[in-house]
Amino acid sequence: FILVSLSAQEYQVDKAKENLVKFISDAPIESFEGTTNNIDGYLYLTSFDDLTKNQLYFEVDLNTLDTGIGLRNRHMRENYLETEKYRYAFFDGKIIEIKQEKDNEYSVLVEGDMNIHGKTKKLSISGKIINEKDLLRVKTNFDVSLSDYEVEIPKLMFMKINEVIKLELNFYLKRFESN
Repeated sequence: FILVSLSAQEYQVDKAKENLVKFISDAPIESFEGTTNNIDGYLYLTSFDDLTKNQLYFEVDLNTLDTGIGLRNRHMRENYLETEKYRYAFFDGKIIEIKQEKDNEYSVLVEGDMNIHGKTKKLSISGKIINEKDLLRVKTNFDVSLSDYEVEIPKLMFMKINEVIKLELNFYLKRFESN
């Protein structure tokens, strides 16, 4: 199937695939990253001629982020992200621009609300949607500022954690078939 000829269609994250959500903290003293494959959500497309009715929603369970060091994971969850209160980070938005780059690849611009740590900020994010047979692959990377979401970094730690975190997402969506 070709994306441009779609009628209204819903896609959901294919949890059986190798999905990746990664954050990167690149600070002067220490750089580290955390990853998870625990992403969920959907993309609802009406048509590419009228983008006003499309919707997308994706969420990540922050308790599943793994930096490779158990103690750092615990400190990150308990002291900074406070995942007991704010378990999920989520993005709720719409595709506002789409452009076909190749036969099976589209560049998109989405706008919406990013919620981390109980705080919401409007974001515009560019990315790619790649049609891979019966799946759509979504790839994007963008930066978030921890202060925008009131995630506190202790004064002694500020050299170890960058205030701006790079996010990379690479995940798959499958067509939702209602039974």
